[in-house]
Amino acid sequence: MKKILFASDGSNFSEGSFEFVRRVNDIQPVLVTGMFIPQVTYVPVLDEEDNRVVENNIKHFENLCQKHGIAYRIHKDYFDFDFPELKKESRFSDVMIICGELFYKRFIESHQFDHLRKVLHISECPVLVVPMQYQYPDNNILAYDGSKESVYAIKQFAYIFPELTKNPTLLVYAEDEDEPDFPSKDYITELATQHFSDLTFYKLESNSSEHFSSWIKNRTGSVLVSGSFSRSALSQVFKKSFVADIIKDHQVPVFIAHK
Repeated sequence: MKKILFASDGSNFSEGSFEFVRRVNDIQPVLVTGMFIPQVTYVPVLDEEDNRVVENNIKHFENLCQKHGIAYRIHKDYFDFDFPELKKESRFSDVMIICGELFYKRFIESHQFDHLRKVLHISECPVLVVPMQYQYPDNNILAYDGSKESVYAIKQFAYIFPELTKNPTLLVYAEDEDEPDFPSKDYITELATQHFSDLTFYKLESNSSEHFSSWIKNRTGSVLVSGSFSRSALSQVFKKSFVADIIKDHQVPVFIAHK
C-alpha cells in the first residue's frame, strides 16, 4: 500500500490525475491525501466565488474517493497554504501527483511553469506530472545517462509503481562521443533486469536531442522516468530544459525523482 499526495490548484480539479490514482488503487489499495492549493501566493484575497469553487472541488474529490472505494484524507488548512506546507506533506508521502496543465492555470505560461518548477524542486518525494489527456501507461521509458540521479529515479519508480514494472520497458541512452556504449552497462543491466521483466536497451543517435520530443510523442501509453529536474546532471538529451519541453507539451506522464 502506498500513500499518494494529490496536489491540485484548488480552482481546477484534475480528472486526469485522479484517474491515475483510481487505476493504481484498482491494482493495489492506496491512501490518497488531497491538498487543494488556492493561489494565495499571487492572489492575496480569495473572493466568495473562489472559496465556493475550492469547496466544490474538495467535495468532488471526496465523492470520487467514496465511489471508487479509495481511502483518503484532506489537507484542511488550504487557505493558509504556503510552500513549506506542501514540502511537509510531500515528506510524508510516497509520491505526489499533479496535472501539468491545470496547476496554477490562471497564470501566463512562463509564470505558471516557474511555479511548477518550484514545486518539483521543493518536493521531498518523487513527483508524477500527468497531462489532462493521456493513455494510462502500458510501457515505460527510463531516461538513463549513467548518473546517480538517473539511477535513483529508476529505482524509485520501480519501488513506488511495481505494478507498472511488468510493462514493456525501454532503457534509453543518448549516445555521446566520449561514451559510445551504455555507461556502466553491466551494473545497470544487473539492477534493471531485477525490476523490469520486459526490458530493452535503446540507444538514441547522437543528434536525437532535436527529435526526442517528437519521438516520445509517438510512443502513446508511455510514462517517462527522469532524474533530477532542477539540476543539470542529466545528459544532453535529458537535461532539465528537455524534460521541461516534454512537460510543457503535455505529451506523456513524467515521473521525476531527486534526492
